[in-house]
Amino acid sequence: MEEIMEKMYLMTPGPTPIPPQVALEMAEPIIHHRSPQFQKIFAEVLEKLRYLFQTKNDILLFASSGTGAMEAAVANLLSPSDRVIVVRGGKFGQRWAEICVTYGIEIIPIDVQWGMAVEPQEIEKILQSGNSQPIKAVFTTLCETSTGTLTDIQKIGEVVKKSKAVLVVDAISGLAADDLRTDNWSVDVVVGGSQKGLMLPPGLSFVSISEKAWDIMEEKIPSYYFNFKKYKKVLSKPDTPWTPAISLISGLQKSLRLIKEEGLENVFIRHQKLAAAVRDGIEAIGLKLFSKNPSNAVSAVRAPANINSSKLVSMMRDEFKVWIADGQGELKGKVFRIAHLGYMQRFDVIIALSALEMTLAKMGYKLELGKAVAAAEEILRGNYA
Repeated sequence: MEEIMEKMYLMTPGPTPIPPQVALEMAEPIIHHRSPQFQKIFAEVLEKLRYLFQTKNDILLFASSGTGAMEAAVANLLSPSDRVIVVRGGKFGQRWAEICVTYGIEIIPIDVQWGMAVEPQEIEKILQSGNSQPIKAVFTTLCETSTGTLTDIQKIGEVVKKSKAVLVVDAISGLAADDLRTDNWSVDVVVGGSQKGLMLPPGLSFVSISEKAWDIMEEKIPSYYFNFKKYKKVLSKPDTPWTPAISLISGLQKSLRLIKEEGLENVFIRHQKLAAAVRDGIEAIGLKLFSKNPSNAVSAVRAPANINSSKLVSMMRDEFKVWIADGQGELKGKVFRIAHLGYMQRFDVIIALSALEMTLAKMGYKLELGKAVAAAEEILRGNYA
């Protein structure tokens, strides 16, 4: 039986679609990483990453997913029995806690109801509690991907900078979608990943590191491959201590050029418009957002009563070839998530909402077809600016 050509639409919060020019760049013949040709590419990548992160700090690149860089941040910054604050408001806040516990770190959790953002005053209260053993770090997320919730990093930065603790932010899904002014907001460590707003396949992660963060690192770091100091030692060349993901870094050069050409502020505006269009669309057909403080990267939507979101996600994927994401952890089967992140434009949103309407109708949900699309078009018919 002959295969039928079918077009698929990826609207998940990672991986995200890859621009054709980025894909073509990664298909070019590979070059040697210990060469002037690669050093030139790597130098441009580091410069443009600083533009994206809005920082003058060092940025290190690893051949890993974002979780690898999260673990590296814990391993390099902390020692067993150190005390840290961890904001747990979703799956990825929980991941920070799990990594810390693995390394013998004592965590002080701030458990936030999923869909809500942490109040910075809660962090301040713990930092000022006057306990004899100091708190060495505060861990949180920019966008909690599992709930689509945005954290107020600016206000948390104002709180943490008054203490000796460093602020560590998982920006893996929020980077290039939600504003993050690393230096101006006093963020000491920012972790990013390639397969979200940077429009690449999975496999690269990034860590920006402030002087305050470098200063608290121990002489002996219990890590070999992910040892920050080994990366810093060769950064000025610029080089990496181990073999880098050469083709991914070449693709990253192209994707960062696209971001720079669009302009970071315009990138944020585009994401804001796409997010607003999705949310107006889902509300027009009687659905509700899950998050009380939503991110520009992804919208988490409560599934209607009597509809399992896991089945909805499967039907959209299998029958309409539109890939969205189910809920994670305790939200599995209860919410679905539509991304508007990275290489996405207005008609990606229109297609996703159209497929959602048709899927819901097939599952017995009462709605007027086209209503979500019409609401989104009201947002998207003008210029992004």
